[in-house]
Amino acid sequence: MTSRAQVLPRVTRIGAPARNSSVPTRSHSPAPAPGLSSLGLLTVLLGAALPMVDFFIVNVALPTIDRDLHAGPAVLEMVVAGYGVAYAVLLVLGGRLGDMFGRRNLFLWGLGLFAVTSLACGVAPSAWTLVAARVAQGAASALLLPQALATIQSATSGGARGKALSYYGATAGIASVVGQVLGGVLVSADIAGSGWRAIFLVNVPVAAVALALALKSVPETRSAHPARIDKPGTALLAVTLVTLLLPLTEGRAAGWPLWSWVLLAVFPLAAAAFVAVERRGERDGGNPLIPPSLLRIHSVRSGLLLIVPFCLGFGGFMFVVAVAMQDGLRFGALEAGAALAPLCAAFFAASLLGPRMVARFGRRVVTAGSLVQGVGLVALAATFHYGGTGLSIAELAPSMAVIGFGQGFVLPVVLRIVLSEVPAAQAGVGSGAMATTQQSSLALGVATLGTLFLTLSGSIGVRDALVWALVAQLASVVATVALSTRLPRRIV
Repeated sequence: MTSRAQVLPRVTRIGAPARNSSVPTRSHSPAPAPGLSSLGLLTVLLGAALPMVDFFIVNVALPTIDRDLHAGPAVLEMVVAGYGVAYAVLLVLGGRLGDMFGRRNLFLWGLGLFAVTSLACGVAPSAWTLVAARVAQGAASALLLPQALATIQSATSGGARGKALSYYGATAGIASVVGQVLGGVLVSADIAGSGWRAIFLVNVPVAAVALALALKSVPETRSAHPARIDKPGTALLAVTLVTLLLPLTEGRAAGWPLWSWVLLAVFPLAAAAFVAVERRGERDGGNPLIPPSLLRIHSVRSGLLLIVPFCLGFGGFMFVVAVAMQDGLRFGALEAGAALAPLCAAFFAASLLGPRMVARFGRRVVTAGSLVQGVGLVALAATFHYGGTGLSIAELAPSMAVIGFGQGFVLPVVLRIVLSEVPAAQAGVGSGAMATTQQSSLALGVATLGTLFLTLSGSIGVRDALVWALVAQLASVVATVALSTRLPRRIV
């Protein structure tokens, strides 16, 4: 058992045995790492929030970008998809690089590159230049985000780790909603005539502040014996995600050309090849990108399975609601963002209650939160069905709050569960795998529910299309409820 002196006031060696212990010291123990201070935790959470905010902040700005750059539907979807696909494809690689070269080091590089690519987005002169800058911004995000999670995992232990992971989960959900609220505020404010450009330019000073804080407060951690880059696994994972996400995101807007069907046909082959290569790599003593043994940990496997339907529904919901409020209810960007404020406030309240509720009720908190979210979705669908296109923000607020309250009991808890038993030496890999699952599912939700909504809106109208999209999202809620019963009974 680890001695109290080793844990408090700082973590001296992650995974090291206690003094005078009969347990032999393992040669592969990670190097000593200082604990994570409150300011350090705040800094890594700020860094983690930036990529999450930017996945959603663009939703309410799409109409303005279209008018300013004459983008068209296909290019607008690339503005969203280019970021999401690059982000998802490179996340695990970003985690592995942090294990190799130091998580603080990569965190600093990630912040710097995120600021530079955000500036490139903000000054983009054309639609396709913006798409290219968004792809680069997604790559920078993939370098940045895994280091935040891996730093928490490596520089904390025990109750401090559980609390920090709960804060990370709360940040993940709140940042997603705040992104669209902030986007509406910035677009409407039209600061110095910047319009939609402000949603990207605002990242530059925020990233600069985070960079300055990180230099002082974030400890350096790395794997004592980092694995080499799994080049075949990295390539196959990239092919797998691109062949799934790109055609689903761009296929409808492009009229479902032949290339979209070819890519979808390649997807299952690429996925099977990736699994086979990873299994063979671990069996032969290699360094697979995502070690299959990691997925044999109950908390990791059950948590990742639940993240898929939850984030699929969440990503699709945020995109569809943003478009519906602007095209159907004729809300401006500010009103569309403000309509999500009750959801954000309720999510925040639930995430604060979550740790105490988990200590008392365990995994049943996730089940209850999923059911509450389902009730909120039914209420929102009924509100749109019976209220038509003349709804106000106040009329949307009750159902939005219920949805947010339910989501706040799900996402922070599940993210905490996934990383609760990941060995510190695999912190980067575990963080990258979780973030990849989360981000891919968000992008898949935009692609599937977004495609359903946009297809139906042309024939039956925005209101009814939104109702059907919300009904379809209930399938993800049913899956989340079912999978919540497979989570560990006791949550560390």
